[in-house]
Amino acid sequence: MSIGVLLVDDQPLMRVAFNLVLESQPDLTVVGEAGDGAEAVRLARQLQPQVVLMDVRMPGVDGIEATEQIIAACPGTRVLILTTFDLDEYAFAGLRAGASGFLIKNALPEELLSAIRTVAAGDAVVSPRVTRRLLETCAHQLPTPDGPTDARLARLTARELEILTEVGQGKSNSEIAADLHLAEATVKTHLSRVLVKLELRDRVQAVVFAYETRLVKPS
Repeated sequence: MSIGVLLVDDQPLMRVAFNLVLESQPDLTVVGEAGDGAEAVRLARQLQPQVVLMDVRMPGVDGIEATEQIIAACPGTRVLILTTFDLDEYAFAGLRAGASGFLIKNALPEELLSAIRTVAAGDAVVSPRVTRRLLETCAHQLPTPDGPTDARLARLTARELEILTEVGQGKSNSEIAADLHLAEATVKTHLSRVLVKLELRDRVQAVVFAYETRLVKPS
């Protein structure tokens, strides 16, 4: 089954370039193109693409606001943010808005194709370690620790809270398994339960959540 992709960029030449790369693949189909965030939201609701390739710097409704609206309106759609460099505050804002990852605009075509397929399969493109670096860089944008504790944390068992803390520290499943003396399959099972209980889309969202709730504090 072909993966439907919505291209969002205010530069027509960029959309043409992405279109050429994507349409060369038998498993990818460009279902629509948008030149601004408002049009992106309208088309996402209408077309229900599996993946939205989202530029962030656009006039009017920017890519961050559009991402928030698309995630809220289209539960089955994943958003892949296009940014200028990996520690960009726009990338940080995109992850907080619900994007499943971000990609540097000058990425190689094979990296773009791999990222789209990864996101469509339900995985996050950005590793937890890179996400943590991004959060550390943009820590000044995180909520203040004076706010109320997120009630969703009470849904977790002690072990699940432990797993979430480890994930928030940027550790892989194998590293968590070694730290907690668990089988890696057990870590995966606990993490899956954490995502369901906290209503999070993927592992990257779990890292963001751990920082926003101050379960993991910026260094």
